[in-house]
Amino acid sequence: MSFSNQLIPFMSLALTLGLSFPTFAEDAAKEAKTVETVEVKASDLTLAIPKTWKQQQPSNNLRLAQFVVPAAKEGGEPAELVISGPFGGSAAQNIQRWIGQFRQEGRQIKMTQGESKHGKYILVDLTGTYNRSIGPPFQRKSEAVENYRVINVMLAAPEGRTGSYFLKLTGEKATVEAAEEQIRAVFGANMKDEKPYEL
Repeated sequence: MSFSNQLIPFMSLALTLGLSFPTFAEDAAKEAKTVETVEVKASDLTLAIPKTWKQQQPSNNLRLAQFVVPAAKEGGEPAELVISGPFGGSAAQNIQRWIGQFRQEGRQIKMTQGESKHGKYILVDLTGTYNRSIGPPFQRKSEAVENYRVINVMLAAPEGRTGSYFLKLTGEKATVEAAEEQIRAVFGANMKDEKPYEL
């Protein structure tokens, strides 16, 4: 009896008993979600950064850390993750500023809130035409780039600290989309536990 003939009775029994088996596609999906990370300290924060994200020297003294996130597609440009703070300003003030960095036409906004291992946070996810800063910050120069996405996180500073920490993931829509779950895992959050946030 061939192997395939031996397998048929076994599969029939499994179906009768209601058993199921993972497909190769499911195995691949689970494997893709398993990301190796390295621990990075940024002031009070202990971050779990994917090994494929390259840490850089911060480009100015307002940044605690910055990372290059590899492009999701061949030929695409990498995204950037910046960690800064703690800074002041209310949630409303920061959110209005982030929204203002995108052109109104075609702009998409999604706001959620949650609690991470570091504390409560607000996440503002923006997609559209982004006014990307160019040159030194004091010059306030920018260029419009289409099909961009920015995930902004305002993370409450621990007791005894004033203000909030900020994480900002900026890049082409496809690359930021590929890192959507990983950016939350960086500071110990889970997208499934988030609730809508309104100003």
